[in-house]
Amino acid sequence: MTVLDEIETCIPALRRYAHALLRDREGAEDLVQDCLERAVARRTLWRGDGPVRAWLFRILLNRFRDVRRSAEGRAQLVPLDATVEPARSGGQEAHLDLREVHAAMGRLPFDQRAALLLVALEGMSLAEAARVLDIPEGTLTSRLARARETLRRMTGRAPAQDLVERK
Repeated sequence: MTVLDEIETCIPALRRYAHALLRDREGAEDLVQDCLERAVARRTLWRGDGPVRAWLFRILLNRFRDVRRSAEGRAQLVPLDATVEPARSGGQEAHLDLREVHAAMGRLPFDQRAALLLVALEGMSLAEAARVLDIPEGTLTSRLARARETLRRMTGRAPAQDLVERK
């Protein structure tokens, strides 16, 4: 399989991750397009020392950080009718739970959200996700634990004992 073939197989995963990071479908498509353009143009720079998938996710994440830095300080208005509801399964209660978790994930610090999405959404191993984020596995594990704990607290799913101890 050529590098271009491997890049092509990663496109759906890149789209999912970009959408989860940005929470904006159009912005996510632009981010993925930019990532793919860079990857194809610089494919000769890929050293082959790891999976192409991790290399692509690193490009996407670095591009996301660049875009986020340049957008800091500028407010972005999003029309309410332009927001996309997450896919839902189950009844009304399940939909409300999903919406609550989705909103809570948006409030996570970026480093925690990025780590959680790579492992939980994309199914990357700890080693692969750590390589994408360019951090040690122990740091990744710590970020995942903090992200999960924060989500439990934000959604009211922390064990009763934890809630009593924090008050």
